[in-house]
Amino acid sequence: MVEGVSAEGGLRERKKRATRAALVEAAVRLAAEHGAEHVTVDAISAAAGVSTRTFFNYFDSRDEVFVMVGADAGERVRRAVLAAPPELSPLDALRDAFAAELEEVEQQKELWRLHADVLRKAPQLLARRIGAHMADELGLAETLAERIGTGSPLFAGDRPEFASPGDEERRRALGLYPRLLASVGGAALRVAFEHWSVRQEEVSFADVFRETFDHLAAGLVPPPGTPPAPPPPTTDEPPRKRMQ
Repeated sequence: MVEGVSAEGGLRERKKRATRAALVEAAVRLAAEHGAEHVTVDAISAAAGVSTRTFFNYFDSRDEVFVMVGADAGERVRRAVLAAPPELSPLDALRDAFAAELEEVEQQKELWRLHADVLRKAPQLLARRIGAHMADELGLAETLAERIGTGSPLFAGDRPEFASPGDEERRRALGLYPRLLASVGGAALRVAFEHWSVRQEEVSFADVFRETFDHLAAGLVPPPGTPPAPPPPTTDEPPRKRMQ
């Protein structure tokens, strides 16, 4: 009986994820074709094959749907970081957690490209996406803190609203190292994606991702073949003649 209930619950969650993903994809494709400002909730719902009421079961507003591409990935990454073998360094645990998401990126690269185009053309949506990214980054930093043994009871539960007293207290409980690692890791992932997006015919995203994190692990030393830095300019000047 318990197994049946568990299976039913799992099926229900998969259906919810599929509906959310269908709404997000419909919104992004419509916005890419017509411009985000011309896309309505009714149009998104119709394209996804659901009712407007169903749309608002998943999103609080029309704009929210445009910033939710890959929304489930953050939670999966955090779980993977905590479940990584203890002998892995924090950077390696983060790298492997990100790597587990590469398959979805490869499968949905067209959607990710369209999403990037939509955000570039709609500053208000880009601002919301940046806010969502900041929240994801802080959540990842809290997970990394827990992995290295510097977590806090404050990290349990949903994050409070940004810049609220509860949010400030929670951020004060975070050490510098997990915050820096989460930020650097997220930046590396973003740079790898942007680097690959203009070279898709030349190299796979997996290869670019691997090279990016290899540079991080090596301490960002210049790669072989990099020309040496020019010598610093000399400060020695010949003595000036005294005015007569």
